[in-house]
Amino acid sequence: MHVTDIFGFEKRTSQELPLFLANVPAGFPSPADDYIDRKLDLNEYLIRHPAATFFVRVEGESMTGAGIHSGDVLIVDRALEPADKKIVIASVNGDLTVKRIRQHKGKFYLAPENPDFEPIEINQEEGITIWGVVTYVLHPL
Repeated sequence: MHVTDIFGFEKRTSQELPLFLANVPAGFPSPADDYIDRKLDLNEYLIRHPAATFFVRVEGESMTGAGIHSGDVLIVDRALEPADKKIVIASVNGDLTVKRIRQHKGKFYLAPENPDFEPIEINQEEGITIWGVVTYVLHPL
């Protein structure tokens, strides 16, 4: 899976949407839960570090097991530290790719979430750098 587009974040306006106080059940609705508690600004909810946040569109099939599909837009925070089990955007030989960081026996790997793809060992000789940490996946249902 690779990155096809990168978009910067710029908060121009606040877009507050209704936020219901009660959780929405997957079963039968409660008639008492039909009131709005407060407004939710998606910028504040999704973006922790505005100056370090980017949106990237991805293409490919290597991360389908993590719910990331071709054409999805990922919210990427470059201020966060990469860690084991986090999904990241990494530069591999100059190309940006999406993978999960995995640590095994003292070594780190960029692991796909699709058994048709092989993990990539992270070492200094390969010129692999972590570009940012994925915080959200946006895709239509």
